[in-house]
Amino acid sequence: MSKLSRRDFLKLSGLALGGLAFSPFHAGRFDFEDANVVRVATDSVSVYSQPSDESNIIGTWYRDELINVYDEVRAEEPQHNPIWYRVWGGYMHRARLQRVKTLYNKPLDFIAEGTRRVVEITVPFTQPWRLTKTYGWQALFPLLYYESVYWVDAIEEGPDGEPWYRVVDDLTGNYLIAAKHVRPVPFSDLEPISPEIPFESKRIEVNLTTQTLTAFEYDKAVFQTRVATGIIAGRTNPKELSTKTPDGEFHIQSKTPSKHMGNGNLFAGVDDYELPGVPWTSFFTDVGHAFHGTYWHENYGVPMSHGCINMRTSEAKWLFRWARPAYETVRMTDRSATPDVRGFGTLVKIFY
Repeated sequence: MSKLSRRDFLKLSGLALGGLAFSPFHAGRFDFEDANVVRVATDSVSVYSQPSDESNIIGTWYRDELINVYDEVRAEEPQHNPIWYRVWGGYMHRARLQRVKTLYNKPLDFIAEGTRRVVEITVPFTQPWRLTKTYGWQALFPLLYYESVYWVDAIEEGPDGEPWYRVVDDLTGNYLIAAKHVRPVPFSDLEPISPEIPFESKRIEVNLTTQTLTAFEYDKAVFQTRVATGIIAGRTNPKELSTKTPDGEFHIQSKTPSKHMGNGNLFAGVDDYELPGVPWTSFFTDVGHAFHGTYWHENYGVPMSHGCINMRTSEAKWLFRWARPAYETVRMTDRSATPDVRGFGTLVKIFY
């Protein structure tokens, strides 16, 4: 097996990504500090002269470009999401921007055979790669984004000669990601929240009209946030599932820290429905409706999804830990165990 030189590796990453496919933030390429940076999470986002979409458009940023944020501004519109970012030259609405950081990590020394770990991307994006006898090293798409989560089960030498983790994907099989770009999730991050509360005394309510989620203990609200539920218009093809979030009473059926949503095509284009590493997923229907973290928008308070309930990733993680059934940490390490937890879980009420 031939080893790629660093020069060959960066060349294969493509000029469109510059050096970012290997290093999402390189001090020699940018002049701004990365404490307040957003990533364009859609095809393009406009820069306006004022924090209003009725003002003049004075610039455009494109998918995966990184933008320094100088300040947050609260405007009158849109009412559900009135936050605008002051950036170089003007203002951008946050709906299709993702706040990101660049945090490098020390790779694990080893992952014992037959075990696995959950890891979280801690850079704006990273390039997955796969090595095959027929094609050699191949750069895969889509890119893997900040706060997305994956299962890894081995440490191997990557295309740059550095330690990389082998990802076990439930749809695509194995591929590699740079170890320094991900944080192994500590077991303490999965410990249940308020496990002493009786099963019947916890419930989740989702108001589709106000786009809010509330968690209750003993009929007392302990958590509330805005969410983005399914697009009401739905799909007109009877062979496809509606994108509308169902209303009624349900129970959490299964939970998994990482879920690949889409068709499992790691050569997919940017416009394809392909979402690897969807974090902190809690399913409540047999056909796949779930609460989960979201790394592709920041537009809560209006329907946005294909039927699931989109949440901020940190909040989805809280719900994942709080709702029953509890997630056993043994399932993080035992590769023979199923990657989710099935059972009659916390009550979910969804209504208008």
